[in-house]
Amino acid sequence: MKLSALGRIALATGIAALATATLPASPAAAAPVKRKMLPVLVEFSDASFQFPDKVKASTPDTYFGAKSDSAASYLSELSRGQYTLVPAVPEQFLGPIKLDLSAAGCPQGKINQLTREELTKRGLVAGKDYESLSIVFPAQKTNCPWAGLATLPGPTTWINLYGTASGIDVVGHELGHNLGFGHQGRVKCTGGNLGACTSGGASHTTIMAGGYRPAGFSAPEMIRAGWLNGGASLKVTKSGVYTLRSLHGKGSGVRALDIALGGDRLVIEYRHAAGNFDAKLEGVHAYRVPKGSYGASSLIDTTTADKTATNNEPPNADAITKLTDRASKLSVAVVSSGGGQATVKVALNGDSLAAIDAALSKSPSPSPTPSATPTPTPTPSASTGTEAETYGSEPVSELGSAELTAAGGRSTTLPLAAAGGAVLLAAGVGVLLLKRRRRRA
Repeated sequence: MKLSALGRIALATGIAALATATLPASPAAAAPVKRKMLPVLVEFSDASFQFPDKVKASTPDTYFGAKSDSAASYLSELSRGQYTLVPAVPEQFLGPIKLDLSAAGCPQGKINQLTREELTKRGLVAGKDYESLSIVFPAQKTNCPWAGLATLPGPTTWINLYGTASGIDVVGHELGHNLGFGHQGRVKCTGGNLGACTSGGASHTTIMAGGYRPAGFSAPEMIRAGWLNGGASLKVTKSGVYTLRSLHGKGSGVRALDIALGGDRLVIEYRHAAGNFDAKLEGVHAYRVPKGSYGASSLIDTTTADKTATNNEPPNADAITKLTDRASKLSVAVVSSGGGQATVKVALNGDSLAAIDAALSKSPSPSPTPSATPTPTPTPSASTGTEAETYGSEPVSELGSAELTAAGGRSTTLPLAAAGGAVLLAAGVGVLLLKRRRRRA
């Protein structure tokens, strides 16, 4: 069966998401977070880990290891120390715990329920002794159509383990769902005309959509998490010329421009190799944020071909040079880009880009960047309202790739909105959105 754009994204990114709430449009600013993570190894009445000692040896490194590809190191580097995963127990994980449950049929709801019951028997209280739960189980007999599943947003991830260790491409992606990030899509706006766009494909500029570990998270996702604070995300209210620092680079400076676009938002970022990120990404990128839902943003692709840096195209394959939107009377143009910073002109309220040039030429100030003039606005956060606690609720699975395909042409972003979104089934306060993934060895 031919897959829709959303079905292809689900297969390409290889993840399923468990949606527990609609993403809030404007969260508050974040404070540094230390979140107690509890990985739990579970087995079934008819299925066990083939090499349990190797699984037990690899689990602490996967979640808390010192290397850059552990979940704790990855999130700490991306957030610049604002979000830290810490072990909930001294051993750094529990198990394997044998559940009185058959592996057949991928019973993720019962796996969650019985695992939490076992933890309660051991005196561990959800929300107090542990805040995030990652359930790791052997994949051999489950037939789960995914390698990872997560509440979105929320406290739970499921890892359907093939082999003896999972990797950051799966675990990091699932934890991104916990933070409130959906599968980031792509909208094609040929020539930069924002009034004539069509959806199609994954962004490939984030681990949430085919970018894998080196891409990290995109600027809208960083805004959503509250990690671009202290002026790093600037809400643009005046026409002018703005300087951007690389999104994942060190030091201070503006890393994202956040601009009104009718009822939506337009987020502009600059990507350049920094630390463990963006070795294959370069240039100024733009995203459309629907109704202020930063976790459901889409990359704006101004080209006619679906070329991405992850497909061996140049690192700036998706970089923009100019955007226009007549309805919002908005124009954006990249003046310069490279070497760790970019200069971008923004014309609001029908102002022309040429008029901005003229105003600058008459200005006695030698600085070409009036970006300090607008007052920075606190950026949205995931610290309040993002990690919805769903302890005790059992989700209902419903959608696989065939159903997504049958739904027809959908948005390539996570379908949380009622209009144009996939139908969701709910149980308690949890809603499960299940996408098929390509299995990893």
